[in-house]
Amino acid sequence: MLLVLIALAVFVVFGAIKIVPQGREYTVERFGRYSRTLKPGLTILTPFFETIGRRMNMMEQVMEVPQQEVFTKDNVTVQIDGIVFIQVIDASNAAYRVDNLPYAIGQLAMTNLRTVVGSMDLDDVLSQRDSINTKLLAAIDAATEPWGVKVTRIEIKDLKPPPDISNSMARQMKAERERRAVVTEAEGEKQAAITRAEGAKQSAILQAEGRREAATRDAEARERLAQAEAKATEMVSQAIARGDVNAINYFIAQKYVEAFGKLAESPQQKTVIIPADMAALIGTIAGVGTLAKTAAEEAGRAPPPRPAAPPRGT
Repeated sequence: MLLVLIALAVFVVFGAIKIVPQGREYTVERFGRYSRTLKPGLTILTPFFETIGRRMNMMEQVMEVPQQEVFTKDNVTVQIDGIVFIQVIDASNAAYRVDNLPYAIGQLAMTNLRTVVGSMDLDDVLSQRDSINTKLLAAIDAATEPWGVKVTRIEIKDLKPPPDISNSMARQMKAERERRAVVTEAEGEKQAAITRAEGAKQSAILQAEGRREAATRDAEARERLAQAEAKATEMVSQAIARGDVNAINYFIAQKYVEAFGKLAESPQQKTVIIPADMAALIGTIAGVGTLAKTAAEEAGRAPPPRPAAPPRGT
C-alpha cells in the first residue's frame, strides 16, 4: 500500500512539473477554462486543478495557398498559388478565438487572392506582382489580427495564363523585339548619316578655308611683286634721270628676255622664231641710252633759277 502511495505521489509531482521548450507557449486550463499562458522554461502546475490546454508554435511558419483558377477583370482565367508567412503573437487568442488556425488562414488567403486578382486586368496581374502581394498582406493581416496572428509576408509563387494567351504574349513579345531592332537599326543609320554629313561639312569648310588662305597668299604675293616692280621701275627712272645708260639697257633687256621666255614656254607653240636682226634691238637700246644721256646733259647746262624779287614797299 505504501509503495502505491509513493508511486502515486511521484506521478503527481512529475505530472505537475512542465518544461516549455524555446519557441513554444502552452496555455493552462483550470477546470477547462483558460487560466494563463506558460512561457518557455520550467513551470509547476497545481495537481488535479490545472492542465495543459493548447501547445502553440510561436515561431514564424510558412503556409502554402493551394493553386486555384481565378478570373481577371477582363475575363481571362489564370492559375495562381502562393505562400503565406505567419507568426503567432498571442497564444491564447490563437488557441481559443479560431478553430484550426492553418486552415482558416489558408481559406482567407484564397478568397482575398480571388478578390484582388479579379479586380485587375491580365496585363496588370502579370506585371504587378508586388502590388498584389501588398494588397493581400494588408487584407489578411487585418483579418487575422483578432486571432493573435501576424502575417509577415505573402508571395505569389506561380501564375499561369491559358496556353493561347501565352502564345499570343510570345508573339507579341517577338513583334516588340523586332520593332525595337528595326528602330535601333534606323537610329544607327540616322546617326551614321549625320556623322557623314558633319564630316562632309567640315571637309568643305576646311577646303574653303584653304582656298581662302591660298587666295590671300596669292594676293599678297602679287602685291609684293607689284611693289617690287614699281620699286624697280622707280630706280630705273632715277637712273635714267641721272644719265645711267646701263640701267635702261638692263631693264629693257630683262623685259625682252622674259617675253621671249614666255613665248618659248607657251604650249601652243611648236616652233619658236628667233628675230634675225638682233643688232636692231641692241641699236634701239643704245639709242634710248643716248637720248637719256643727252637729256641729262641739257639738264646740267640749264641756268640756275633767279632769286625772287623783294616785295614792294619795303
